[in-house]
Amino acid sequence: MKPKKDEQFVDYDQVEIWLKNYFLDPLTSYFDQTQFRIDLYETEKEWIVEAILSEYESSEISVYTEEKRLIISALKHSVSKKQKRIRVIDFPFQINKKKVTAVFTNGILEVQISKTEAVSGKNRYIILP
Repeated sequence: MKPKKDEQFVDYDQVEIWLKNYFLDPLTSYFDQTQFRIDLYETEKEWIVEAILSEYESSEISVYTEEKRLIISALKHSVSKKQKRIRVIDFPFQINKKKVTAVFTNGILEVQISKTEAVSGKNRYIILP
């Protein structure tokens, strides 16, 4: 499949370096323990971000793309307090120009970022089904 004229070039060597550095970053482990755990996967057609959010309902979860960032937040209202958790993942390419979809099943949020399908490039919320 030929890339579209306006589609941003992604340097896959840079992505590999970014993935390695992301998992070696001590803040990643810290946020996994204090906010919620996330994992990153790559397939031939997409990048996948999985977030473990078993304490939340889908209506309490927000997924937002902003330039090169994926922002996942979860807000639980309880009788005594609000419990807000957030993770920001900085990608080495503009994800707001990629097709992004998300699904929440059995406490796991899965965000798929297409390698081949482009969109308008606007910052946007991703609607959970």
